[in-house]
Amino acid sequence: MSRHTQKERAGLYELTDAARAELVGSRYYNKDLAPTSLSQRTWNTYNISALWIGMSVCIPAFTMASGLVGLGLSPWLAVLNVALGNIIILIPIQLNSHAGTKYGIPFPVFARMTFGAIGAHIPSLSRAITACGWNAVQSWIGGGAMVSMIAAFAPGFGLLENAQLICFFVFIAFVCWITASGSGAIKLLQAIGAPVLIVLTLALFVWSIALAAGQGFSFSDVMQARTDDGLIAGNGGFLYIFLAGLTSNIAFWATMALNIPDFSRFASSQRCQFRGQLYGMPLAMAVCAFIGAFFAQSTKLANLDGTGRAIFDPTEAIHYIGSPAIAFIVGFGVVVATITTNIAANVVAPANGFSNISPRRIGYPLGVIISCAIAVAYRPWHIFSDAGAYIFDWLNVYGGILAPIAAIFIADYYIVKRRSVDILSLYRGSRGRYWYQGGWNLRAVAAWFCGFILPTLGSAFDPLAGNAFFHWVSANAYIFGFIVGLLAYLLLMRGETGSLFSEAEEDACTVRTV
Repeated sequence: MSRHTQKERAGLYELTDAARAELVGSRYYNKDLAPTSLSQRTWNTYNISALWIGMSVCIPAFTMASGLVGLGLSPWLAVLNVALGNIIILIPIQLNSHAGTKYGIPFPVFARMTFGAIGAHIPSLSRAITACGWNAVQSWIGGGAMVSMIAAFAPGFGLLENAQLICFFVFIAFVCWITASGSGAIKLLQAIGAPVLIVLTLALFVWSIALAAGQGFSFSDVMQARTDDGLIAGNGGFLYIFLAGLTSNIAFWATMALNIPDFSRFASSQRCQFRGQLYGMPLAMAVCAFIGAFFAQSTKLANLDGTGRAIFDPTEAIHYIGSPAIAFIVGFGVVVATITTNIAANVVAPANGFSNISPRRIGYPLGVIISCAIAVAYRPWHIFSDAGAYIFDWLNVYGGILAPIAAIFIADYYIVKRRSVDILSLYRGSRGRYWYQGGWNLRAVAAWFCGFILPTLGSAFDPLAGNAFFHWVSANAYIFGFIVGLLAYLLLMRGETGSLFSEAEEDACTVRTV
């Protein structure tokens, strides 16, 4: 290894030209997985905030609160639940962002530092496969909105049995095309889409107020509605629903807590990535929660669908809009919201993950195609069928699986590695310091297993869910898995020095520039 393999300026690192040239023939390197150069790190606070607003303002974000109202919580408690969950998940998101900005590495490469060059496939594919499920859900929602747009002026199309299925394929094909165009297209889409989404979100709020007012209910009548004791009791009791809802809201961004380096590596500074996420995500999600809760309670008080229930999915309301022009505009807004969220949160990461399996054979565009193809196999109409299935079966289960991985990354980067990373070694395979045992850090794998096994068993198997211990573990899957995974990894890595990159070594191989 040459003495100088990386350059540093203002706390940001990049590979030297000589180091990049050395990696050209490596099977662990391609242009899509390459660390960003300092000149490529151009995203400012606004770009990152717009990214998060674009991801946050989406139908699933509204359903986090509307689903809890549907399960019996009062609107204000539903909003509190969502806000608290998003503040909690922002902590691991921010912590895992740091390495992406400092070293310019994407998520699959970041995972090599902790799990090993081959073991990194575990977190990468776990995140990728989960994201494919979200891609399926979002594309199904987007397809439904496209049906509403077309049916506004061609009602016969909306009556076709397979109308939403047809639009689902059209929507996911468009998502595939935009994502394969690269980060420039994504950045442009987010910057344009974020202001539009804010206007459309306010429009949904105004419509919900008008709906309630039309039935004689004031703003305070809607928001001050009490919890529905009958629904609460039928769904497991207040504490169980609140904790399971909190876990679901944390798990909502569990995927981004892993692959946030895919985006933070384009940030121009640590301050920009930190402020951009702080400004863009918690407030946007709280606003969506407020509007989602208000919407759900309004539909319940107004008995919009004749059943007396709180409507879970805001796209259902499009069918009750009388004006074709307004229905078209609302449908278009849902399409825009869903595309901006889906691309950033659910397609980029799996594309990089699949590319990481064989970097020289699977480029980023092919990774995008693979991720969209897997999404089709998810059958999203089951995942998004009702609030209970969405919160308890989908969000809580995958959250418990991903939580230990986020915790292990944080423990490794901040405590074991002390934020010092040998960039070149991440791409050198068996010749690098992160090879561990045959490309696997078995300690990380063991810690991950310890973290997810109990919550997953409790969520997946009804006999176990009936047990009080498993019942509560599954209701708090993300927090339980996070704590167990972090502690298990630190315990297993005690005395480990073979994978460390000391500050003295970092200084020796780094050229400081102004």
